[in-house]
Amino acid sequence: MTEHNLTLNDSGIHDSEVERIFGDSGLLSASIQGYRSRQAQIEMAKAIAQAIAGQKTLLAEAGTGTGKTFAYLIPALLWGGKVIVSTGTKNLQDQLYLRDIPTIKKVLRAPVSVALLKGRANYLCHFHLERTLQNGRLTTREDVGYLRDISRFIKTTSSGDKAELARVPESASVWSLVTSTKDNCMGSECQYYQDCFVMKARKEAQQADVVVVNHHLFFADLALKDTGIAELLPSANTVIFDEAHQLPETATLFFGDTISTSQILELCRDALAEGLSYARDGAEWAKIVAPVERAARDLRLSFPQDSIRLSLQQIAPSSEFFPNLETLKDSLGDLIQVLEKQAERAETIEQCRVRAIDLQDQLDNWRELAPDSKEAKGKPECVLWVEAYSVSLQLHRTPLSIAPIFNKQREGVPRTWIFASATMAVKNDFSHYVSQMGLWDEPARTWPSPFNYQEQGVLYVPEGMPQPNSREYTDAVVDAALPVIEAAGGRTFLLCTTNKAVKHCAERLKDEFTQRGLDFPLFVQGDAGRTELLDRFRAAGNGVLIGSQSFWEGVDVRGEALSLVVIDKLPFAPPDDPVLAARIEAMEKKGLNGFVHHQLPEAIINLKQGAGRLIRDETDRGVLMICDPRLISKPYGKRIWQSLPSFARTRELAVVLKFFANLAHARSSASE
Repeated sequence: MTEHNLTLNDSGIHDSEVERIFGDSGLLSASIQGYRSRQAQIEMAKAIAQAIAGQKTLLAEAGTGTGKTFAYLIPALLWGGKVIVSTGTKNLQDQLYLRDIPTIKKVLRAPVSVALLKGRANYLCHFHLERTLQNGRLTTREDVGYLRDISRFIKTTSSGDKAELARVPESASVWSLVTSTKDNCMGSECQYYQDCFVMKARKEAQQADVVVVNHHLFFADLALKDTGIAELLPSANTVIFDEAHQLPETATLFFGDTISTSQILELCRDALAEGLSYARDGAEWAKIVAPVERAARDLRLSFPQDSIRLSLQQIAPSSEFFPNLETLKDSLGDLIQVLEKQAERAETIEQCRVRAIDLQDQLDNWRELAPDSKEAKGKPECVLWVEAYSVSLQLHRTPLSIAPIFNKQREGVPRTWIFASATMAVKNDFSHYVSQMGLWDEPARTWPSPFNYQEQGVLYVPEGMPQPNSREYTDAVVDAALPVIEAAGGRTFLLCTTNKAVKHCAERLKDEFTQRGLDFPLFVQGDAGRTELLDRFRAAGNGVLIGSQSFWEGVDVRGEALSLVVIDKLPFAPPDDPVLAARIEAMEKKGLNGFVHHQLPEAIINLKQGAGRLIRDETDRGVLMICDPRLISKPYGKRIWQSLPSFARTRELAVVLKFFANLAHARSSASE
């Protein structure tokens, strides 16, 4: 990388180098088939090169099709020094590492070393695999088969990355038995420490010029110091966040604290296994763990509903929750006493003791650090809330704002911070994102998409829709969408704001397709993994895919397979969300309007992501159908559609049907 350092502080030379690489007759055009020079991409690359030269921060929003990945990777590889690139999804992480960076390295002949770093749950653990093979605690024949595959795989893999073993699904329960967690890793005490895949990945990351991570890993590390980023960050000259619009949510997740009854049940499982293995005569292990297990389950049963989210203030003082929480703490204290007496008999029992104390501290702190307590003074303002799932209960402490915490992380050694996304601004206004992340007074720039949205697409808002909160709304969405899906020849994404709506739409469409004799394959979120569903959707060519949040972003289907995106409702966060309610309350105390300053910009950024699924390159054409009548009837509707791509707009079904008839005609003429 040294050959380029001469140009580091001379942005004029940077600019000419950028032109030489990205221009019409530049290196990329000469080396990559189908590459076309784009002015917005050149401008973005220059801005990033200048930010790197001056060790500055830059917010960079680039519309779909700008080619933002190359626009930040090329300056980073040439002038960035030690670079960390963090992505919103594992999919993009793999794409950068396996495809984009090798392509650029080859074109530029850049002598940079690159490492991929994932969270420890992605790497096989020699110790836990051996223990699982010995214990034989597997309950299904399927898991036994998977375990056989894994024990063969560990002999041949150099990375230990479970993504390489596609035969065992990522969701298989056996993975939790053959990978480590921060809690149950033996560290340097482990007999396999020299061969450890996690340590090997971290060592490679330490030595590499470019390290590719994802946001979850980046922030988990800043919070937990468990993924190797804390060691990487001091030496990094440049940090780039792609899909940066996801950062506020991801950072909030990790800068808060969560303790789950599942963690306590896992501790009980491990304490019982280790106690029986190494200190069978030391205690009646089954009798010791049983009260803890019972107390954890009783805590979950304090709330009879299947899924619920409540702030601490919303839990009735007479609720069983409070006495059940005390019972859990007491029984955990009894378990800790036994583990302390037996800890010297095995390293793994000592480890259970440390975990148990940590869990007890978290349970104690959860209540003690209530916002009005004196311990909370000087700490970030937080909201305390509980979330119940079918079999577990989580206790959360979530900061109301991550801005002060994140700014603390950015203090110290000067370095370049690049925040890149297709969706950070609301009508070119970055103020919502800036206030969430604490990036005040930092430069922010927008580059428009090169696509001709006016020609390539239509925004259709059907007339006569009921109010989104009415009972018949989802049926009305299906009724309005059916003639459009038929005209499009399938080729549809139906994006819903709730899982309940996904289920209902799937049932309705299945019946309607059968009754109307429509041969459109139906793909429903949850029937298979996201990647598999997308592959099957692309291969079908006339499919209809129904999904919720995970299909609104990070999904790329180019060409004829996708011609219609239907969005059921404007994606406002559910009003019963305890964190949202607390944030709005805090904003309103400062004289701000919670809806205008938080809920609306959040919904717009989310909607821009969903809308961005439709047009993915210069030849794509299609219809974006937003069913929600508030887009037209509410005063804020104008602000929303002005933030969307500049599609031609209509409320008439006839216009949409004509668009698809013309499109079908153009396609059949092209194929003759």
